[in-house]
Amino acid sequence: MSSVSSWSLPFSLLLACALCAFAPDAAAVKVERDRTAPQVQPQPPKPEAASTVNSAAPELPKLTADEIAQRNAQARGGLAAWRAVQSLEISGLLDAGGKGNARLPFTLQMKRPHYQRVAIEFQGQTAVQVYDGQNGWKLRPFLNRMDVEPFSEEETQRLAHQDDLDGPLIDYSAKGSTLELDGTEMVEGKPNYRLKLTMKDGTVRRIWIDGTTFLESKVEGNPRRLDGRMRRVENTLRDYRKVGDVLIPFVSESKAETAPVRKMTVEKVVLNPGLEDRVFGKPEPPVQTSSQAARATPATSAIAHPPAAASK
Repeated sequence: MSSVSSWSLPFSLLLACALCAFAPDAAAVKVERDRTAPQVQPQPPKPEAASTVNSAAPELPKLTADEIAQRNAQARGGLAAWRAVQSLEISGLLDAGGKGNARLPFTLQMKRPHYQRVAIEFQGQTAVQVYDGQNGWKLRPFLNRMDVEPFSEEETQRLAHQDDLDGPLIDYSAKGSTLELDGTEMVEGKPNYRLKLTMKDGTVRRIWIDGTTFLESKVEGNPRRLDGRMRRVENTLRDYRKVGDVLIPFVSESKAETAPVRKMTVEKVVLNPGLEDRVFGKPEPPVQTSSQAARATPATSAIAHPPAAASK
């Protein structure tokens, strides 16, 4: 797997956020997919006329950027509900592309202040990424790499710029970010407000808010390096569902320039699972069996490059 790290879970996903690529921790214990969770079969979006894409939206109510952010927070369950979420676990399926477009079970775990862990299963092996807020590690058995590797400087910086558990807009001012209205735009045939978020480190991202529901329609993710160049990434969020007191998107599609669209479908969300800090520590390398070694062929390379999705 080129690196689960080249993938950003849109969590953006929950957070619109991004799922999402995401990265981070690896526990020695394999994360199993919840077989009791119902299979989600989201309906594909209706095709839209090309003329509506990225065109100026019909006039929307005159609101400030802060008013839009407040309505977004309310639509997603409210500030109090999100502040009560201290940890999160999301599991589902990731479209891996390649021949047959395999769908790989994944588990994303997050904990405040900035812990993240992702595990992806394939043919009895589990690739993981873990980030403890300062350091990150990855394990990529799909590429026959059985040693735990530290994040590169670029990967560490990417994770440092990822959204918090509750996404980019919740408590944005308290996080040191500034927000401004950047215009309006059609997204999948619906008028949206386009917001420009500048984080305290100077990172700029754009977020599209549905003018009717005030939920995130699309979130600009951290750029990804593809073909030797940094490419723009956008995460489109759909199928919001209520989990506890908050709303979470159950479908996220990630699109990076020059790369195919990849979809992440959520099957189960758990709010405030009991995640100890050690879950986000450096993982132990697995013991590879002979049968696993035989399966690790070049054919796995297609799924070894997860999409530049998740996140928030």
